[in-house]
Amino acid sequence: MTTPHPVAGAKPAMSHRQVLEALSGLILGMFVSMLASTVVSSSLPVIVHDLGGDQAAFTWVVTATLLTTAISTPIWGKLADLFNRKLLYQLAIVIFVLATAAAGFSQSPEMLITFRAVQGLGAGGLAALSQVLMADILSPRERGKYMGLFGAVMAVATVGGPLLGGVLTDAWGWRWNFYVALPVAILALIMVQKTLHLAAVVRRKVSIDYLGIVLLSVAVSLLLIWVTVAGTSFDWWSVPTLLMVGGALLAAVLFVIVELRSKEPLVPLSLFRNRTFTLAVVASIATGIAMFGASVFLSQYMQLARGATPTQSGLMTIPMIAGLLAASIVIGWLISRFGRWKVYLIAGGVLLIAGSYTLSTIHYDTNFVLVSLYMFLLGAGVGMTMQNLVLIVQNTCKPGEIGVASSGVTFFRSLGGTIGVAVMGAALAAKVIELMKQQMSDLVAAITSLGDQAPYWQAQLSSGTMPQVSDMPHALRVIVEDIYAQGISHSFLFAVPFAVISLIAIVFIPNTPLTRMTNTERQHAGEADLATVSVAEGMEVLTATGSIPVAGATAEAGRRGPDEG
Repeated sequence: MTTPHPVAGAKPAMSHRQVLEALSGLILGMFVSMLASTVVSSSLPVIVHDLGGDQAAFTWVVTATLLTTAISTPIWGKLADLFNRKLLYQLAIVIFVLATAAAGFSQSPEMLITFRAVQGLGAGGLAALSQVLMADILSPRERGKYMGLFGAVMAVATVGGPLLGGVLTDAWGWRWNFYVALPVAILALIMVQKTLHLAAVVRRKVSIDYLGIVLLSVAVSLLLIWVTVAGTSFDWWSVPTLLMVGGALLAAVLFVIVELRSKEPLVPLSLFRNRTFTLAVVASIATGIAMFGASVFLSQYMQLARGATPTQSGLMTIPMIAGLLAASIVIGWLISRFGRWKVYLIAGGVLLIAGSYTLSTIHYDTNFVLVSLYMFLLGAGVGMTMQNLVLIVQNTCKPGEIGVASSGVTFFRSLGGTIGVAVMGAALAAKVIELMKQQMSDLVAAITSLGDQAPYWQAQLSSGTMPQVSDMPHALRVIVEDIYAQGISHSFLFAVPFAVISLIAIVFIPNTPLTRMTNTERQHAGEADLATVSVAEGMEVLTATGSIPVAGATAEAGRRGPDEG
């Protein structure tokens, strides 16, 4: 049996305690970003209503963050391969939290959307850099159980956020949702500074792909704007559609051309030669749609289709988070324990399909036990796939591309979520308008029966702003709940085909065993192998040319004299 030798230049393996200390700041940073994101999820219907926004505004409050997160993620990943990763992580925390706090002062939907877009810039850094920093500290084999820990923290923030947001909204108003993360963010900055110690990144000439950033932003933004406003502001088949879709396609083609020519491409297209990366990207798109779509539209379902308050809405989404929590922890531990990952990813893909489809069947009066089961299935599917798709990509990519490869998967997951939320939001808005027209006679009868309150509720429904269903009289509330329940279940149907594609992609991902070497160790091993090969080749050349003595030649030369030969 061969005994493995330590890698030259690599640090000794870290103990469990040292790993936990190094990860504490990262975990707290991820916690504050998740908390700041989820704390507003249960109160978004109230926020948009108070600011006078409609369904399109609601969708853009969410997609603005997702869009800038998606676009900035590969940028942060590229910077992680060039600059001090610890400093970049701290910068991302600062950007995220300051933008979140500023959003608390919003006076209009447009102002809120702007600050949420800036918030996404920081979120992209936290999402990409946390994966890169973990790869510096842990091997893929060991990373599974610690990713389970990250999943657990994310689940706690996802459970606690809506609950805390609901309580704050009902007690002191929704603006406090944006201020609550500030003290936690300060603590996270201190923890990262004290506990995270990394080897210095070798400095080299930096070239940022600014043109690629602009083209990618234009392509995605045009597509999202078209999906959001088509069918309401103009017809699906119209000149504006042609201009927007054509512009998006042109920008996308130019982006590919620029990336092929760029010295430091934003998304290196060479990564797609790696079959694991390509298939993981396809699978990540569906995971993003399920994850972000569920978090956005389930809160709407609870408040607009079941008349829940923000606090009740947070409590009612716990089954989905329980599924995510259980799957993240248990599957992460199993992967680290046995080194097998594919069977769990396939199971996760199946659960994504089951959760998305069953949620497309819900109505306003569906037994909540069944709704809870459907949410649990979807949460478990996300928990099994989300972190582990990044893990298997990190296991096969080159050590020098760990940042851009990790952020690449995260980017496409965020992009999938962005487009998914926009499409689902557009489908919901269109379905609600259609059902409102179909049930106009029932709505008129219900409003007429309200007597003196009839003009007020008629103005509320005709204003186009998002209604606050929990305050409506029962006769009107039942009709509106039914309309929104059908619209939301209809929107979940759009996630099903993407979930099927995700499962197919997972099935064809090569079942590569997980290595026990950290990214730093792999890099040192590669350098050592290169040095060994270089020395061996040099010896062969010198021997062939007679420039150095070979075995037996030294003794012969000694017998000759210095002037002989």
